[in-house]
Amino acid sequence: MKILMINAVCGIGSTGRICTDLAQKFSAEGHEVKIAYGRIKEVPEQFRHFAHLIGGDMEVKLHGLKTRFLDGHGFGSRAATRAFLRWAEDFAPDMVWLHNLHGYYINVEMLFSWIKKHPEMQVKWTLHDCWAFTGHCSHFAFVGCEKWKTHCAACPQKDRYPASFIDRSKSNFRRKKAAFTGVGNMTILTPSHWLADLARQSFLGCYPVEVMYNTINEEIFKPTPGDFRQRHHLEDKKMVLGVASNWDDRKGLLDFYALRDMLDDSYAIVLVGLTEKQLTELPQGILGIKRTNSPQELAEIYTAADVFVNSSREESFGMTTIEAKACGTEAIVYKNTACEEIVSKLGGIAVEQNVEALCEAIRRVTAHE
Repeated sequence: MKILMINAVCGIGSTGRICTDLAQKFSAEGHEVKIAYGRIKEVPEQFRHFAHLIGGDMEVKLHGLKTRFLDGHGFGSRAATRAFLRWAEDFAPDMVWLHNLHGYYINVEMLFSWIKKHPEMQVKWTLHDCWAFTGHCSHFAFVGCEKWKTHCAACPQKDRYPASFIDRSKSNFRRKKAAFTGVGNMTILTPSHWLADLARQSFLGCYPVEVMYNTINEEIFKPTPGDFRQRHHLEDKKMVLGVASNWDDRKGLLDFYALRDMLDDSYAIVLVGLTEKQLTELPQGILGIKRTNSPQELAEIYTAADVFVNSSREESFGMTTIEAKACGTEAIVYKNTACEEIVSKLGGIAVEQNVEALCEAIRRVTAHE
């Protein structure tokens, strides 16, 4: 069987590693697999035989401009998508497995028009967030918006990813609904019951919605001794770790700032995944590390920590929580996110969404260290 996966990245980041893990599994079973991707050309060498790049840097930049000035995210990249679909037509997949379609690299109307012309193809779509069924945003729980259940308009988050100066959420919602519905053989997959419940309430509820938990490579994410503590002079500290690919207030960055003031000097707070700008703005007493695409390095950092904290207030899965648990580190997460599902199955602590509850849980866990 020929399998074509489509995602923003290949072999890096959480969704990129999910795709390559699936590709390796299918390839070992004798299937021919390709991963079409559109962002960051640097694919790890061991995965390059799977990879097919959609477009290039210029197309991504132009799609970004269309998003910023016209709120047209997902509706740019026409030339890149046209060229990709010619290649896909020649590849002739038996199954198309969609992942993140946002990311400034593909035209979703053109993609789904091609999919609908091939009813013989099996189609799966793994949702990693909520962008597929909103008129603009990828998450809405933080602001308590429920317009996506009926029809988006007057988006309260147009300045959030994918940020735009204007609001076309009403027409975007209509265009997405028209494009994404009407596929004869598509199944929606979600990594949590939390996200599955939201998908069923959206216009994608016309499709079967199944929960398929994300998995990790346990050959990599396992207790991994290293010298992280020694290199950063944390030998005598209780290490509190946070990891994210994009840190902001919804990921709980400000909660870690507050924790620094609430915890005494016997604690060290380490944050992985910060930008250069965020590194310069860190409060004193927090060790910041830029994003790493090395799973092995991450495993060493997870193992070094006394407690892992996922302070995200809207999480559709929480891969970092599973990775930390696999490395033998206790995890604390917020309730009313998909992370609560993870700790209910794998062990850990879920607390109310406030810093005081988080701090108390950290003290309780580390008291036993």
